[in-house]
Amino acid sequence: MLERLNQAMEYIEGHLGEEIEAAELARVAATSEYHLRRLFSALAGIPLSEYVRRRRLTLAGAEVLAGRRTLLDIAVRHGYGSGEAFARAFRAMHGVGPREARETGAALQSQPRMSFRLVVEGSSSMRYRIVEKEEFRVVGCRVTVPLVHEGVNPAIAAFIRGLGKETVQQIAQLSDQEPAGVVSVSVLPATGRAEGIDVDYYHAAVTGRPAPEGLDALPVPAGTWAVFDSSGPFPQALQYMWRDVFTQWFPSNPYESRPGPEILSTRLSPDGAHADAELWIPVVRSTP
Repeated sequence: MLERLNQAMEYIEGHLGEEIEAAELARVAATSEYHLRRLFSALAGIPLSEYVRRRRLTLAGAEVLAGRRTLLDIAVRHGYGSGEAFARAFRAMHGVGPREARETGAALQSQPRMSFRLVVEGSSSMRYRIVEKEEFRVVGCRVTVPLVHEGVNPAIAAFIRGLGKETVQQIAQLSDQEPAGVVSVSVLPATGRAEGIDVDYYHAAVTGRPAPEGLDALPVPAGTWAVFDSSGPFPQALQYMWRDVFTQWFPSNPYESRPGPEILSTRLSPDGAHADAELWIPVVRSTP
């Protein structure tokens, strides 16, 4: 998988002056557009479209400072339809407009070319199982929060504190299949999992029952799930599990992610410092 992903990175470098379609990059990487965006974002820490934009503006910045082409020629050469659009994008990345940068020789930002490799540490194994699951519903309370990679997500913590005890008990009683009990459900955009993006979060139960009045429902179609289990300090062990799934497990196994919610079942120790958890990720087997 990483070899094909690096081929997609090479494709980007050869087509920075053209419109780069994510669907074509997915074809080069021999995966789905959805999985490519998710995997790239997890490995690189930025969305795929943002990486392409930064690479274009890095090369454009070098040409602006070189002074051999007009600013309009540089704008067109790097895929911008007008000098105004180019100037806005240039300023957003470099903090200075292209004309001012050329006149003053300003220091500009740079986005290096990326390539990927798998580092195998061998210190621990990742426990997982593959589950075929019929359609079900996620039923509970929903809120939109920013994605946080490290530490407790304050928006989620505040949301859960604001739920009444009776509401949480009502949600728990709806659970009638695995993962059992009250679970945390995240629905991420197709663009990836960069920190700070908006995520729909459900404090909910997995159930076959209809949603009672006042609760939110998310229908989930039948499909394949990869289920990972983890045990360790809370919340670090859980967040590291998410990271390791996308940066280590997917590149090493014949599966790719598919659209759908990510479901986390957590059992906290009495002092809240330790957690045993199961993470359910919707997957599909990769095409050879």
